[in-house]
Amino acid sequence: MMKPLVSWVIRHIPRKYLQLFSHLLLKGAAVAYWGNNVSCNICQSHFRKFLPYGRKARENALCPNCQALERHRLMWLFLEQETPFFSKPLKVLHIAPESCFIKRFEKLPNLEYITGDLESPLATVKMDIHQIPFEAESFDVVFCNHVLEHVESDIKACKEINRVLKPGGWGIIQSPVYPIPETLEDPSITSPKEREKVFGQSDHVRKYGKDYAKRLSQSGLKVTEHPFVKTLPKETIARHALPAEEIIFYCSKG
Repeated sequence: MMKPLVSWVIRHIPRKYLQLFSHLLLKGAAVAYWGNNVSCNICQSHFRKFLPYGRKARENALCPNCQALERHRLMWLFLEQETPFFSKPLKVLHIAPESCFIKRFEKLPNLEYITGDLESPLATVKMDIHQIPFEAESFDVVFCNHVLEHVESDIKACKEINRVLKPGGWGIIQSPVYPIPETLEDPSITSPKEREKVFGQSDHVRKYGKDYAKRLSQSGLKVTEHPFVKTLPKETIARHALPAEEIIFYCSKG
């Protein structure tokens, strides 16, 4: 019953309303799902299982307390174990910020944390990723997750990210990546129904393949594939319900 409901909500309720109000709807689920089989390493809550989530709802995905998904919990662990994100003074630009991260990043005393997006009501700066309104070499870190599959020019957007990164700066740029050899895009496909059929979602304009890192590197960014989840104990993967095949795409200024 829950999986069809989640799929319907995601397909029919505009994203901005989900971002603003879904935490209120999830309060009851947090109580109903309380237990100790899984735990969210972002908010430290624990449940008998996580909620299903996705247009084709995945089991054990969404934390009902902080709304973290599998990929968010993996990214948090990566930042903890592989970067100085939680300890070094850093100026951070977070494009299309995820709600599970915002308040927690804002509270970190070592960060100057700025959020930006064209449409999201959660971001503090209204901005087009094709023309980021900050001077060159302004940021130590840039996050941009599940954005590039939506934008007109992913390469131009990555050029902007490269421009605003300081020398030695780095970032994480995640997108859905499919097991196809090359990225598929066709600007002539404008129908939402056809886009969903071809690209996997009605508001996607491309479907990334195994050339994702190489493609983004055309922007000047240095993009590397980090199989971080493969280095983790099976117990950790199960406890936090991490995505077993997710690659971390770690970028540095070119």
